[in-house]
Order: sequence, then structure tokens, then C-alpha cells
Amino acid sequence: MSLTARRKAFRTLHEQGCFVIPNPWDVGSARYLQHLGFPALATTSAGFAFSQGLPDSGDAVITRDRSLAYIASITAAVDLPVSADFMSGYGLEPEDVADSVTRCIATGVAGLSIEDATDDPVSPLYDLRIAVERVRAARQAIDRSGEDVLLTARAECYHVGYPEPFRETVRRLQAYAEAGADVLFAPGPQDPAEIKALVDAVAPKPLNLLVVRDIGLSVDAIAALGVRRISVGGALALAAWTGFIRAAQWLKSDGSFVGLASLVPYAQINGLFNTDLQAHTSTRPTSPSMTTR
Repeated sequence: MSLTARRKAFRTLHEQGCFVIPNPWDVGSARYLQHLGFPALATTSAGFAFSQGLPDSGDAVITRDRSLAYIASITAAVDLPVSADFMSGYGLEPEDVADSVTRCIATGVAGLSIEDATDDPVSPLYDLRIAVERVRAARQAIDRSGEDVLLTARAECYHVGYPEPFRETVRRLQAYAEAGADVLFAPGPQDPAEIKALVDAVAPKPLNLLVVRDIGLSVDAIAALGVRRISVGGALALAAWTGFIRAAQWLKSDGSFVGLASLVPYAQINGLFNTDLQAHTSTRPTSPSMTTR
């Protein structure tokens, strides 16, 4: 699928119904999620940070260039639309955010998100006026590029423990929608009534819901609330880490191989990636000056 087609398909996904956009942390997990038939993927700052032996502590730990390289590796690995978890835009000033967004678009993404967290425990959220300017700068950068890239704006009120997070989240998401965000995102709410109220507050624009644990709601139940997009953040990466940690701990503490029971067969995964490699090789251009996408 061409980049233009991927971007068009991504926008179409948000127009009706509800879809799950899982978050791979590396090329292998991205290709497996494509194999399962998901319609789009999103990167995960947490999953990538953990894969690098680093904490998920914001822009200062995972630099812009490192993040862009990770995002580019995912967009190049699959034939699906990819949306970038682009943290707070890698810049303090709106013009810095715009520059970062321009660079992110060049990786081949179909969408990207900008959050309003500052990573400062004293003042964890950007002042609303500044946060709106940052979203507007991202919107203008996308428009200047001429590319059909969806902008997601995130209100981090729940994540940072803001007083009365629901009320402030509504205020912020509505302001971000007016500033040009295509999709609105508020990580944290899990109560069905609260989720439905957020859907209604940003309508007709779509709401992204983050689900990082079993909250007692199925995809169908979440869709019935009016949510258009469901992401899982670093949860799939944590699921992988959970299996690894338990197996390693049992091996070290008990000398037990119980953690290696019921593994997915080597041949199954190796066969999947062998087929995938052959498919990519058969479509690789013969001229070294050409690119695959």
C-alpha cells in the first residue's frame, strides 16, 4: 500500500465505527500485529524506552532523533498506517514543536499525537494557552507539508493527577479541537459514564481511549459508548516483559524451567518471519537508488 493510500485509509478508519490500534515496540512486534490483521498501528514511547533499557521519562531520555529513528523503522516495516506517539512534540516553543512535527511527517506516518505534559512535577501540564499554541503549531506544520496526516491532541490530566481531571480534560480537549486537532485523546478514564461523557464533549470529532489493563469492557462495549479508536500504549510490551521476567526469575531463584512451558513454537514464529522476509524481498526494487515505499 502506498503512503498516500495508507494515510487515506487511516483517515477513513476514524469516520465511523470503532477500531483497535495496537502499539508495537519494535519491527518484529509490528510485523506480527500486521499479520494478525489489525488495520493500523501506533508506536509506544514506553515500549520503545523499555526495549532500550531506559525509563519512559519524557523527551529528555529518548531524544527526538532516537524517537524518529524508531518511528521510521515501524513505518518502513509494515504496509499499514502508523500513528506516532510523539510525546510533547520535542520542543518547548511552538515553533520547535512545528519543526519536530515536520520531521515526524517525513518518517512516513499517517498520524501523530502531541501531549500537554511538561515532565515537570511542579507544573506537570502546560498552561492551556501555551498548550493550545503548541497544538496549533503542529496543525500548521501538517498543513504546510501538504500531507494528509491526522493530528491527535492528548490531555494528560488523569495521568499527572490533576485536580478534577474530568472537567479540565473536557476544557482542554475542546480547546485542542478548535485549534485543529483531528482526534482527541485523554489517557486515564475507565468508567463507562465518564468515557461516554468525553465522547459527547468532543463530538463530532473522534475520541481515542487508552486501555492498558482489563477494565471489564470489551471492544464492542467500548464501541457502544461512541469511542472511535482504542490504543493499548505500552501494555503489549509489558505483557512480553511479564513473561520474560517471570521465566528469568524462576530460572535464577528456583533453577526451574517452568517459565519456558507452553511457549509459542520456534518454528511458528520463525516460519512467519521467513514468509514475511520472502514477501518483502520479492517486492524489493532492483535499483539501489530506489526505495521500497
